[in-house]
Amino acid sequence: MAEIEPDASHLHHLITEQSQPSKEISQKRQRLASLDVFRGLTVALMILVDDAGGEWPVIAHAPWNGCNLADFVMPFFLFIVGVAVALSLKRIPNRAAAAKRVALRTVKLLFWGILLQGGYSHAPDELTYGVDMKKIRLCGILQRIALAYLVVGLLEILTKTAQPAEFAGACVLVIYLATLYGTYVPDWQFGVGDGRVVTIKCGVRGKLDPPCNAVGYVDRQLLGINHMYPHPAWRRSKACTADSPYEGPFRVDAPPWCRAPFEPEGILSSVSSILSTLIGLHFGHVLIHMKAHLDRLKHWIVMGIGLLVLGLTLHFTHAIPLNKQLYSLSYVCVTSGAAALLFSALYIQVDVLHVRYIFLPFEWIGMNAMLVYVMAAEGIFAGFINGWYYEDPRNTLTNWIKKHVFVQVWHSRRVGVLLYVIFAEILFWGIVSGILHRLGLYWKL
Repeated sequence: MAEIEPDASHLHHLITEQSQPSKEISQKRQRLASLDVFRGLTVALMILVDDAGGEWPVIAHAPWNGCNLADFVMPFFLFIVGVAVALSLKRIPNRAAAAKRVALRTVKLLFWGILLQGGYSHAPDELTYGVDMKKIRLCGILQRIALAYLVVGLLEILTKTAQPAEFAGACVLVIYLATLYGTYVPDWQFGVGDGRVVTIKCGVRGKLDPPCNAVGYVDRQLLGINHMYPHPAWRRSKACTADSPYEGPFRVDAPPWCRAPFEPEGILSSVSSILSTLIGLHFGHVLIHMKAHLDRLKHWIVMGIGLLVLGLTLHFTHAIPLNKQLYSLSYVCVTSGAAALLFSALYIQVDVLHVRYIFLPFEWIGMNAMLVYVMAAEGIFAGFINGWYYEDPRNTLTNWIKKHVFVQVWHSRRVGVLLYVIFAEILFWGIVSGILHRLGLYWKL
């Protein structure tokens, strides 16, 4: 225990020592371990909220205003991208080569984003094959990451100091706020399953409610309503279902917008999400230019607390509510502040104190994040396994394990599903990633 719990004087020495490694050590340590841990933890968090959120709505996306555990996943990814951009592109002295790398990775992210989206042209309980191109969803997590990576990557390549990044952040914020509060949102229509066309009355400007905000209006105009997400989180709101915060049938008196599509990774909200990546970029610059652990941590922690205080103040004074669907300014501040503090804590544990063993599954996942994201978070591996069944399509290996090993043992579906996700999905992919790491196999974009 003495080795992993140093006394105060030793801890102070570790934090204040210069972290500039020798040439020999720097050649061996190509990666920032705490960033890999943070990336793996975020992927694991995504699997948890996606696969257990139905049974535990408190961790699923907030129906509208508010911020649940699931709402931290996207900003964490973007923050990590910003830190990684600062660390990776600085190693490429040739601007043309760096720009080529950014462009190629952007195209790969967009390709995988569209490929993994699939179609939403059929009812949830209707078994179909293929993608209806008239109704394919155009936006998504990887598409949003691609946009942020492209903008921040090019900014990093074309500039030498931090001032342009700050200016870019100010421009992004002005564009987002001006569009959000200044755009006139007219009445709009959408079709429902029985062939009826429903009209939503708006005719307003600057509203942040579900049916009449500028974020949805921009997406309807530029993407087309058929290419937006048909099952938004607001369907679990109290206005839409009596089972809120669980999913359930619509209330008899539910407003018509409850049945409408809405894109949570849309165009205007993606513009705002660039701010999360720019904040991560700033943290990466601090890591590069400040050589002492203590100097880095002071800057990161003060900034993280400041962002949290600002975001919570905006929310609780009702100036700008926390809202992941709109990617509001308060949401940017709170989630980026949380990312800053969590990253700082991981940096102390992993890179300063070198307590890495308990974080190894997350570090391994973080080093193979794309593989785990595609296979686990997007359900490709589970879909393949579930393609093999005995007599009934529900008699699959994953369903059998979930039912007999977890749910029946704990006599609770909620607890069983939660433990299944933790051990049979997250821990399983942590072990797989560890094996692949030992073999030197990684899926890189």
